[in-house]
Amino acid sequence: MIGLIILGVLLAGGAYKVLRGVYFIRKAKRLEAEIAVIEGRTEASNAETAAIKAERKAEKAAAVVALGFVAEADLDTENPAPVPAERTAVLEAVRSGDWEAAAAYIEAAGKNWHERMERVRPLAEAAAEDDAWLLAWRAARPADPTAALVDADTAIQVAWNVRGSQSGSRTTQEQFRLFRDLLVKAQEAAHAAQRLADPADPTPYIVEQPIGQGLGYSHERYRELWAEIVERDPKVLCAHVSALQYWCRKWRGSHELALAFARESAAAGAPGELFSRLPLIAYFEQETYEDDLAAETFFKEPEIVAAVDAALLDLAAAGDDHPGTVGMRHILAYLLFWQDRDAEAVEQFRHIDGYIGALPWSYAGSPKSRYLYARDWAVGVTTPGL
Repeated sequence: MIGLIILGVLLAGGAYKVLRGVYFIRKAKRLEAEIAVIEGRTEASNAETAAIKAERKAEKAAAVVALGFVAEADLDTENPAPVPAERTAVLEAVRSGDWEAAAAYIEAAGKNWHERMERVRPLAEAAAEDDAWLLAWRAARPADPTAALVDADTAIQVAWNVRGSQSGSRTTQEQFRLFRDLLVKAQEAAHAAQRLADPADPTPYIVEQPIGQGLGYSHERYRELWAEIVERDPKVLCAHVSALQYWCRKWRGSHELALAFARESAAAGAPGELFSRLPLIAYFEQETYEDDLAAETFFKEPEIVAAVDAALLDLAAAGDDHPGTVGMRHILAYLLFWQDRDAEAVEQFRHIDGYIGALPWSYAGSPKSRYLYARDWAVGVTTPGL
């Protein structure tokens, strides 16, 4: 009898455990179902929120376009400003084999060395894709210093095309090897151009600057190259911008060396020469390189605000015809935006709008996104009801 009672208790206990186990399983399943419903609602809510945000963004973008700004689809990410008709015509001519058009176009710059380089670069970029016309030019005029200059710059463009625009960590060892080999050949071409050039012409030495950057010239050697340039003309703006890249930490210098060079250049520039752009670039390069710097606070540092103020005065003295005006407006628009000087930023955006193939937009993975975020924010803040 006692045995039957014990057996009954055990069976009851077992049944209780089974039932309790079933209870908890069912409860767990209910909880899982409830969680799934909650998660489903959350996902739906998130999707709804994202949709609302996207709709509001689209409405704001449309409102900004309605104010006369360029739509996202129409933004030119290749050029910093409209391409001059004369340049377009020359590029079309050389693609059909007319190298004489290129020669005449460059020579028309005379002793305006900045403009001479501005004309050489797009032709070199074209020759890097198809150099048949350049080879014909060199064959017809082997001692032509202008042809030699274009040849040297073309070799540099080819080298940089092989390396690509990615950071060093995203560039293969094979790319680096080819890049270096091609730069050595470009160096030979630059030295040949220097031997043929007018002794007063700094452009064959300016062409060598990115070679020194890529090959890693020592500071002493780069200073010797820089001395060759400034001895011929100390105020070629594009040469100063190129030198600043060498002195940046990401290449062969440091933040301190880059800023020191930039400040020295700015101090030597007269009002309207736009050398005040150099410190702005140096600050931008530092913020871009350092992950722990926040643009919303760093660019509001008093010394950077003062540098922007100086650049605005310089820009006002320069006028729209200065070749450095466009580059200055791009960097000013960005920095003014981060300094919460939105009305001043919008003024710059109105001048540059539509063409964003320039620093700082070109440094972003998505240039259009960086540009539109800054532009549309500044326009929204300064436009009542937007």
